[in-house]
Amino acid sequence: MGRLSNVVALSGELFDALEVNAARTGNHKRAAVRMSRLAVQATAGSMSRAEAHARAGEQWLLADDPTEAVEQFQKAIADGGPTFDEPRVPLARAMFALDRTEDAEALLRELRESDARSKARTCDLVAELLTEQGDLEGALDWATAGVDACLAGDDRDELQLLLRLRYRVRVDLGMPEDDYDKLLDNKKAGPAAGN
Repeated sequence: MGRLSNVVALSGELFDALEVNAARTGNHKRAAVRMSRLAVQATAGSMSRAEAHARAGEQWLLADDPTEAVEQFQKAIADGGPTFDEPRVPLARAMFALDRTEDAEALLRELRESDARSKARTCDLVAELLTEQGDLEGALDWATAGVDACLAGDDRDELQLLLRLRYRVRVDLGMPEDDYDKLLDNKKAGPAAGN
């Protein structure tokens, strides 16, 4: 009568399994190829196509292929669906890897002018990227914005990460301890806060 084909739905579990296998085997390219195909061919499931493209892009970065990564991150942005992380940050990382510095810096300016500084996770990712690029003052600015976002919200896990990053950057810049640095010693800034 009719034929049933195997239909694969996009899911976090499927992509998690591909990432774990890539980490185990070191074959990130294989995972990137599979994820890129799934992002286009699979049906919508518990994961958006945008998230699928973004995660494929991360695997392309791990496979040392920033050109393919750029393509996947651009598809994630064009799709406009929800993503766990802001795809413009890893897109900027891939552009830096391709020596497309002006394009990467334009993306970071775009992020600064958007509401990205109110999102602690995005601030953390940008601060890490700027630290890698040697822009410690920019990294400090983004890390501080992330701490402010955490303190305005309730993200204690991200707060701890941002406080540590901010402290390391301040030490590298030769700056004295400040009130935010003292929060590292405050048990309320830790993951168990609010319990």
